[in-house]
Amino acid sequence: MHSINHLPKHAVAPACASSRPPRLLDLLRERIRYRHYSLRTEQAYVHWVRAFIRQQGMRHPRDLGAAEVEQFLCWLANERNVAPSTHNQALSALLFLYREVLAIDLPWMNEIGRPKKRERVPVVLSRAEVSRLLGMIHGIEGDLARLLYGTGMRLMEGLRLRVKDLDFDRNEIVVREGKGGKDRRVMLPGSHAPALRRRLDAGRLLWERDREAGPPGVSMPDALARKYPRAGQSWPWFWVWPSERLSRDPVSGIERRHHLYEQRLQRAMRRATRMAGLHKPVSVHTLRHSFATHLLEGGYDIRTVQELLGHADVSTTMIYTHVLNKGGRGVVSPIDAV
Repeated sequence: MHSINHLPKHAVAPACASSRPPRLLDLLRERIRYRHYSLRTEQAYVHWVRAFIRQQGMRHPRDLGAAEVEQFLCWLANERNVAPSTHNQALSALLFLYREVLAIDLPWMNEIGRPKKRERVPVVLSRAEVSRLLGMIHGIEGDLARLLYGTGMRLMEGLRLRVKDLDFDRNEIVVREGKGGKDRRVMLPGSHAPALRRRLDAGRLLWERDREAGPPGVSMPDALARKYPRAGQSWPWFWVWPSERLSRDPVSGIERRHHLYEQRLQRAMRRATRMAGLHKPVSVHTLRHSFATHLLEGGYDIRTVQELLGHADVSTTMIYTHVLNKGGRGVVSPIDAV
């Protein structure tokens, strides 16, 4: 039996060789980072590979095959009752393991079926409901929630904003490396500019304190830290939404200033939903759905909304047309004529 911690005979050699044999999960992380996948994807793939190995009695994946993979996926669907999206994510993680890490590309890998993705109409709040919800969120969480609704940004896109990404003169915000690794520009709501300036003033105090105390600068994308060694300590690269405390970088292990954690706003949204008396399944992403729907209701064309949301395909944006006058509100019921 092979140990799950060590590299199998025919696995892909790591890019950065070390004195000890790399562990399987370490090699998985390395291959994911080589492909420039996000930290969230890395964490998810490691989670599912570990779960697969444990569910199969700690046997090495190299000794397993189609039957075991399908058994694991059936276990997820039938015993754990996971959603199709979770099922697909687990399958993608295992395919990545076999193809990219173990260098095994067998015919059965192409025959494993994927569950059909459920087409769901997004949860959307009316303008009055958005107003009630945002009225229950105060402080830094309230400012962040208003910015997300006012721009349509995803939560992590908003949290990862740097000072240099805000252009008050042009009323624009540059969203860097959104979903799919693409940059885009969104509006900077004029009504929200004073709140953003106040947040920058508060962030400046944290930045000055850090420079006096001497911790490393903020994390930098890709290899910019090597190309511009002092950029991470500069004000333009500082977070718009910095955390009040230092934390350890999950990749490098360096203790530095991170941006706010997403759970901060998620918890505030749950509290505000209860306080506002809303009975819809509201999440942070509901603000993005509401932004898109309200723009379409306001007469903006679908292509403009697609660009602001950063959708690669307009068909993704088209889902919001189903929330408009294509459903119950757009058709007169025959009972009204009886």
